Amino acid sequence: MGYYSGPDYSRLAKRGFFLGLALFVIGAGSELVGHAVFGSLPQWENTLFYAMTMIGFAIGFASPFVFGIIMPLTE
Repeated sequence: MGYYSGPDYSRLAKRGFFLGLALFVIGAGSELVGHAVFGSLPQWENTLFYAMTMIGFAIGFASPFVFGIIMPLTE
C-alpha cells in the first residue's frame, strides 16, 4: 500500500475561519473608524468596507462547515 496524504481539512477550516474573521473585523472596524474620524466617507469606501464585512462573514461561517464537515465526509 502506498502512503496517502490528503488535504489537511482541519487546517483549512481554521485558516478559512480566521481569514473570514480578519476580513470581517477589518471591514467593520475600518467603517466605524472612518466615519468617526472623517465623518462622511466616499461611496466607494462604504461599498468596499461593507463588501469586506459581508464576504468575511460568509467565509468565516461557511469554511468550518465546508472543510470541517462536508469535505471529510466526501473523501
